[in-house]
Amino acid sequence: MTSTADERVRGGSQVDLSAGTHPADRPTAVIPSAQGRVRQPSDGSRFRPEIEGLRAIASLLVVIYHVWIGRVSGGVDVFFALTGFLAAGQLVRAAERGGIDLVTQWGRTLRRLVPPAAVVLVGTMVASLVFLPESRWPQAIREVVASAFFVENWRLAADAVDYYASHNTASVVQHFWSLSIQGQFAIVFPVVILVATLVARRAGVAARPAVAGLLLTITALSLAWSILSTAHDQTYAYFDALARIWEFTLGGLLALNLHRLRLPDWAGVALGWAGLLGLALCGTVLDVEGGFPGYLALWPVLCAVAVIVAGDTAHRFGSARWLSSRPMQYLGSISFPLYLWHWPVLLLAQAADHREEPGPVLGLVVVLTSLALAAATRHIVEDPLLRRARRAGGRLVDHRLAVVALVPVLVLVLAWHAVTAARTTPSGAVGDADHPGATALQPGFVDRGSPDADVIPPAVSAYEDWVEYENDCTGVPAAPALERCTYVPAPDPNARTIVVVGDSHMQQFLPAVAPIARERGWRVDTLIRPGCPLSTMSESNTGEADCVTWNQQALAALAEARPALVVAQATHDVRPGRTEATPPGMIEAWDRLADAGVPVMAVRDNPRFDYAPPSCVDNYGRGAPECDVPRNEVYPSAPPVPAGIPSTVSVLDLADSLCLPTVCPPEIGRVTVYLDDNHLTATFTASLAPTVGRRVASLIGS
Repeated sequence: MTSTADERVRGGSQVDLSAGTHPADRPTAVIPSAQGRVRQPSDGSRFRPEIEGLRAIASLLVVIYHVWIGRVSGGVDVFFALTGFLAAGQLVRAAERGGIDLVTQWGRTLRRLVPPAAVVLVGTMVASLVFLPESRWPQAIREVVASAFFVENWRLAADAVDYYASHNTASVVQHFWSLSIQGQFAIVFPVVILVATLVARRAGVAARPAVAGLLLTITALSLAWSILSTAHDQTYAYFDALARIWEFTLGGLLALNLHRLRLPDWAGVALGWAGLLGLALCGTVLDVEGGFPGYLALWPVLCAVAVIVAGDTAHRFGSARWLSSRPMQYLGSISFPLYLWHWPVLLLAQAADHREEPGPVLGLVVVLTSLALAAATRHIVEDPLLRRARRAGGRLVDHRLAVVALVPVLVLVLAWHAVTAARTTPSGAVGDADHPGATALQPGFVDRGSPDADVIPPAVSAYEDWVEYENDCTGVPAAPALERCTYVPAPDPNARTIVVVGDSHMQQFLPAVAPIARERGWRVDTLIRPGCPLSTMSESNTGEADCVTWNQQALAALAEARPALVVAQATHDVRPGRTEATPPGMIEAWDRLADAGVPVMAVRDNPRFDYAPPSCVDNYGRGAPECDVPRNEVYPSAPPVPAGIPSTVSVLDLADSLCLPTVCPPEIGRVTVYLDDNHLTATFTASLAPTVGRRVASLIGS
């Protein structure tokens, strides 16, 4: 088929997030006339300088909101709408002229996206080795790989529904999720348009109305899915390409119908400035991070539509005149690399300066640094590659440039992974002389280990130190239904059984129970659901109906099975600024088990924090007082379990095994205590086994 992806994309920007037609790649921008007359509507075939300015606004909003406001702005949704607007117009014109050359189209998209993204990924990895805490390296490596292959949105979507990954902190390349959706759109959309136009041609229908009808259908279906999926699981929907595609296709519908819209000057002026004001306020007025995409994403998308429609009305007071100014045009030309650079610069600056928020001064440094890097990327990377591609010619030149650009990314990520793997190997095992863990806090303990021994698990693998099952059982049901798993099998089918029940804190408690069970030939089973401690009520924000349903099923199953011992959580809200409590629902659950003759060992919960102790140690060093929490801020002197609980319930208070007399530290006995902001590492929990084993043995007997 004939090539139609004209390098001089007259509709404005190229078909990707780097859009704003490259300055060396476009016709000279024409500033709207100041005569106050109605300009002929655009059919999308000529250069629209105000679109470049709109891209600048969207990118600046993203940066400003991230750096100083700490919220999501909705600027990415503007990028999506603009991409659809430019892509649809370009591809339909290509189809009308004869056909769409997919190889050329994809090559030009890859050439524009991959080299700048590769430069940012390489720079981010190098800086991360210096400034990023080692505990965050494994997550960053996984997401760099996902970003390099344009699947970061799916990586984050999968993590959003994976409880063990949902505690991840924001990575230095998390923002590549939007670029990944852009890349997926750029690959699939030309195919969709090509098929639609071929079908229309065979049916004797004009390409433009056929494509418009298809885009209208996709928009309606995707928007409906976006609303439904956002209501069901907003975190997943946020990264779901299917819940975002309507933003592109709505922009495409505008491109195909813009010639039908005619506005008088006063309406164009009002509409344009209203659109810009709406964009500026979007992230402040709406819960963009917690409620998007869904119907809320219509706000920034329609604001972008308003600016585009208004930009076709020439007036000296119109928004298009300002958006078409030289400063805005230049900012638009670097908006793609600015978007890519600002996030890693922000996170690495905060990590280097040990800050949770950048503040005004560091924030200004972040913005200026990002602008400088964006300008350098354009002039040193994008411009030369464009000139080289033009000189070389050929349909596969762009593809080769994209592949070559990925090579240093893959080489460096493999090297980073090798370094991480080498540091992951622990220098000892819990319970040896160098790593007593909780045993170091026992009365009469004498430390015979080396004070210089490395901590285990190492910081680089602390976040990964989850309890794992040896069989196919996940231990975590995906629905409010029980999944009974065996953690320690017993050789005798009639052996006594211990059932550990509750949330992920109880799952992490398993290594403390397992040794005594193996020693005595007992069996250890689990009933685990993250966020749902054993109670007759919901004690978390996981979902009240799900937790209540699951706990009712768990209590019924326990009453029927009548295990030798149930191990469950005894308290809740052990964190600074909260009051530790034993909720009434927990006591009611114990009462029901007592009625069934099932004994319970209720374990006082471990502290929760507003930060991840492993990262704090990475930042400030081992033994740093900044990482200690005063004990009296999290633990009252005694567990707040009320009197009158069933005699079959025994409360196990491990506060003296988790905290020193005055502080709760992130490291005890050269063992890392926490893997994130609220879960014990499996390694440290194993060091609790002597204390826990004695209590279990006393409750069950020999």
